[in-house]
Amino acid sequence: MDTAGLGLGASKAGAPTDPLEFVKRPTVILRIASCISAIIVFSCIQSEGWQFNQTESKEICIMNGSSTACNLGNTVAVMAFLAAIGFTVWEYFYDQMSSIKSKKHFLWADMGFSGLWAFFYFVAFCVMAHQWSQAESPPAGYGHMNMRAAIFFAFVAIFIEAIIWFLAYQRYKAGFESAFGGGIDEATLGGQTGGEGGYQAYQTEAGGYADPPFSQQGGGGNYDSVHY
Repeated sequence: MDTAGLGLGASKAGAPTDPLEFVKRPTVILRIASCISAIIVFSCIQSEGWQFNQTESKEICIMNGSSTACNLGNTVAVMAFLAAIGFTVWEYFYDQMSSIKSKKHFLWADMGFSGLWAFFYFVAFCVMAHQWSQAESPPAGYGHMNMRAAIFFAFVAIFIEAIIWFLAYQRYKAGFESAFGGGIDEATLGGQTGGEGGYQAYQTEAGGYADPPFSQQGGGGNYDSVHY
C-alpha cells in the first residue's frame, strides 16, 4: 500500500511533488477543511457578533454581552487559519526533505499544534455555546444564524484538528523505515549492513581473519626476484 500517496509516509527525498496527488492527501484535505471552518467562525462573529449598544455607547458581543466569547472565537479561528496555510506549505515540501530531523520536527510541530488547537476549539465552543444560551434573543433576530453557524463550525473544527493530530501521530509512529526513510538510500543501507556490495568481514571458521582481497597469495608475502 502506497503510504506516500495517502500522506502517511514520504516518497524519496528530493522527488518532485505532484500537485494533483498532493491535494488528494487526507492531511491536505483536512487542512483545507480547517481553513474553511476557521473562515466561517471568524466571518460570522466579525460580521454580526457585535452590536452597538445605545445605553453603553459602545459595541458589545451579542453572545450575552461577553466580549470573551467573541474575542476567543475570533482569535482561535484566525490562528487556526494561518497555521493551516503554513502547515500546508510545509507539507508540500515534506517529501523533498532529506533530513530525518527536519521530518521529525515537522511531525512534532504538527502534533503539538493540532492537539493544542483541538483543545482551544473545544474551549471556544463551550464558552460561545454557554454564553449564547444565556443571551437574550437579539432584536429582529440580528446575528441569530451567524452565531449558530460560528458555534457549529467551532464544534466541527474540534474533530478536524483531532484527526489531523491522529494522522501526524500515525506518521510519526511509522518510524524511520516508512515515514522517515524517504531521505535514505535503502540500497546504501543494505550495503553497509553486510549485504552484497558492502564491506565483508573476512573471518575464518577458526576465529581468525583471512587475507583481504588483492593481497599477495604467496607464502611469505615477498616478491620473487626477476633474473635477466
